[in-house]
Amino acid sequence: MIRVEGDGPGRWGYNGNPDAPTFAPSVLVQYNGRDAGVDGAPPAVCHSFVTDGRIQFLGDCTHSLAGQTVELPDFDTEYQIIGEA
Repeated sequence: MIRVEGDGPGRWGYNGNPDAPTFAPSVLVQYNGRDAGVDGAPPAVCHSFVTDGRIQFLGDCTHSLAGQTVELPDFDTEYQIIGEA
Protein backbone atom coordinates (compact mmCIF):
# COMPACT_ATOMS: atom_id res chain seq x y z
CA MET A 1 0.00 0.00 0.00
CA ILE A 2 1.21 3.50 -0.77
CA ARG A 3 -0.25 6.67 0.65
CA VAL A 4 -1.52 9.20 -1.92
CA GLU A 5 -3.62 11.49 0.26
CA GLY A 6 -2.75 13.83 3.10
CA ASP A 7 0.19 16.09 3.72
CA GLY A 8 3.79 15.56 4.65
CA PRO A 9 6.46 12.98 3.97
CA GLY A 10 5.59 9.43 2.97
CA ARG A 11 3.03 10.52 0.37
CA TRP A 12 3.16 9.61 -3.32
CA GLY A 13 1.79 11.62 -6.20
CA TYR A 14 -1.10 9.97 -8.04
CA ASN A 15 -2.64 10.91 -11.39
CA GLY A 16 -6.18 9.99 -10.21
CA ASN A 17 -6.71 7.39 -12.95
CA PRO A 18 -7.64 3.99 -11.45
CA ASP A 19 -7.51 2.33 -14.90
CA ALA A 20 -3.98 3.53 -15.76
CA PRO A 21 -2.44 4.88 -12.55
CA THR A 22 0.84 6.71 -12.25
CA PHE A 23 2.54 7.05 -8.88
CA ALA A 24 5.60 9.19 -8.18
CA PRO A 25 8.27 8.86 -6.99
CA SER A 26 9.41 5.26 -7.33
CA VAL A 27 8.25 2.59 -4.87
CA LEU A 28 11.04 0.85 -2.96
CA VAL A 29 10.20 -2.12 -0.74
CA GLN A 30 12.65 -4.22 1.24
CA TYR A 31 11.27 -7.39 2.77
CA ASN A 32 12.14 -10.76 4.22
CA GLY A 33 10.06 -12.84 1.85
CA ARG A 34 10.48 -16.24 0.30
CA ASP A 35 13.12 -14.91 -2.11
CA ALA A 36 15.03 -12.97 0.57
CA GLY A 37 18.53 -13.87 1.61
CA VAL A 38 19.25 -16.14 4.55
CA ASP A 39 22.04 -16.36 7.12
CA GLY A 40 22.49 -12.61 7.47
CA ALA A 41 22.12 -11.80 3.77
CA PRO A 42 20.33 -8.53 2.97
CA PRO A 43 16.55 -8.50 2.59
CA ALA A 44 14.86 -8.92 -0.77
CA VAL A 45 14.23 -5.72 -2.76
CA CYS A 46 11.42 -4.65 -5.06
CA HIS A 47 11.97 -1.22 -6.64
CA SER A 48 9.63 0.04 -9.34
CA PHE A 49 7.98 2.91 -11.13
CA VAL A 50 4.25 2.70 -11.86
CA THR A 51 3.45 4.79 -14.94
CA ASP A 52 0.25 4.76 -17.02
CA GLY A 53 -0.83 1.39 -15.62
CA ARG A 54 2.50 -0.35 -16.19
CA ILE A 55 5.05 -1.45 -13.60
CA GLN A 56 8.70 -0.93 -14.50
CA PHE A 57 10.76 -3.14 -12.18
CA LEU A 58 14.21 -1.61 -11.79
CA GLY A 59 17.51 -3.45 -12.02
CA ASP A 60 18.10 -3.44 -8.25
CA CYS A 61 15.12 -5.78 -7.69
CA THR A 62 16.16 -9.17 -6.35
CA HIS A 63 13.23 -11.06 -7.89
CA SER A 64 12.69 -12.53 -11.37
CA LEU A 65 10.90 -9.44 -12.76
CA ALA A 66 13.98 -7.21 -12.36
CA GLY A 67 14.50 -5.14 -15.51
CA GLN A 68 11.06 -5.95 -16.94
CA THR A 69 7.97 -3.80 -17.51
CA VAL A 70 4.56 -5.43 -17.10
CA GLU A 71 0.91 -4.37 -17.13
CA LEU A 72 -0.49 -3.60 -13.70
CA PRO A 73 -2.66 -6.59 -12.78
CA ASP A 74 -6.30 -6.07 -11.85
CA PHE A 75 -6.75 -5.66 -8.14
CA ASP A 76 -9.29 -7.56 -6.09
CA THR A 77 -12.52 -5.56 -5.94
CA GLU A 78 -12.77 -6.54 -2.27
CA TYR A 79 -10.19 -3.83 -1.66
CA GLN A 80 -11.30 -0.35 -2.58
CA ILE A 81 -9.36 2.84 -2.81
CA ILE A 82 -10.01 4.77 0.37
CA GLY A 83 -12.53 7.50 -0.32
CA GLU A 84 -14.31 5.62 -3.12
CA ALA A 85 -17.77 4.17 -2.63
